[in-house]
Amino acid sequence: MTLKHKNQAGLSLMEILVVLGIFLFVIILVWLFIKQSYSVQSFSFGQTTAIAEAQRGVETLVKEAREVLPGDTGAYALVSADDFEFIFYADYDRDAAVERVRYYLAGSDFTKAVIEASGNPLQYLPGNEVATVISKYVRNEANEPVFTYYDGNYSGQAGDLALATPADPLEVKLVHISLKINVEPDKAPKDYILESDVQLRNLKDNL
Repeated sequence: MTLKHKNQAGLSLMEILVVLGIFLFVIILVWLFIKQSYSVQSFSFGQTTAIAEAQRGVETLVKEAREVLPGDTGAYALVSADDFEFIFYADYDRDAAVERVRYYLAGSDFTKAVIEASGNPLQYLPGNEVATVISKYVRNEANEPVFTYYDGNYSGQAGDLALATPADPLEVKLVHISLKINVEPDKAPKDYILESDVQLRNLKDNL
């Protein structure tokens, strides 16, 4: 008896290419999804970290500025009050010595710099300044000051006018701080705005 076998045709070259194409397409879609998810996660983490660092820095600034003191050289408590730089004297580390404290924006770095008085007679020597970056992702533009200053008549109303800068240190009684935080401004259209006010208690003249 003769057995007849049916020829089982395999996949054609075209079918193999189609299958491979679909497989590669799926792999690319999965890779793009993973990449996008990682990018979003990375940005969210970086943004959250930058905001937390800036918040801690501003809280420290508010605490220090609230207790401004005359310098150990006898200098007035405030040194400079400008849009992107605020300099004052305070015992920021509670060591009974008064330091010269400078907060300023350098590029996108919000920075704190401190000078300890030294010598006899005492001096605050610029060469002894020690700087620490508080936040690396501050995006304030030239028309968006970090510091805004008000005199003793400030009451928190919309009509209040800020002092022109650089402000006269003798007139400043309240400082408004505003930081615009964004880790990747090209990717995230919305900035996080961190704001705070500090009354310079030791300089109040409207008691």
